[in-house]
Amino acid sequence: MEEKEVILTQEGYENLEKELNYLRTEKRAEIADRIKVALGFGDLSENSEYDEAKTAQAENEVKIAELENKIRHAKIIDESEIDTETVQIGNIVKVLDMEFDEKVEYTIVGSTEVNLAENKISNESPLGSSLLGAKKNHVVEVNAPAGIMKYKILSIKK
Repeated sequence: MEEKEVILTQEGYENLEKELNYLRTEKRAEIADRIKVALGFGDLSENSEYDEAKTAQAENEVKIAELENKIRHAKIIDESEIDTETVQIGNIVKVLDMEFDEKVEYTIVGSTEVNLAENKISNESPLGSSLLGAKKNHVVEVNAPAGIMKYKILSIKK
């Protein structure tokens, strides 16, 4: 199976590495301590603390493997190559939601870095993919679950 390229900003890549380091060191040690304490409770067949700790250990190892895979297949965006003529991954785009007459600013990121609380949307999302390649003052139509939505691009910056 061919692995999918993971598009990241430098900041996103560094965040993945920090999280991976935390899971490999502090989190593994914390779980190992929980297992050790739970083993002291005796009979493992009825030891819910032990079962919970082993489940946490398995989940942590899965997360570590996922992060290692993302880092292995990471393509870091060279921010010096990002321009502001057309919308690209890494750009901050201010749009006018024409239906609600509302201005919103989005950062276009790879799917790994999505954070809706910070208005970081994926290049693969309906809105993100519709904005890619568009220029300032263009109106893009987004085929969203709620129907066709129109956005006018007000500005594109890094």
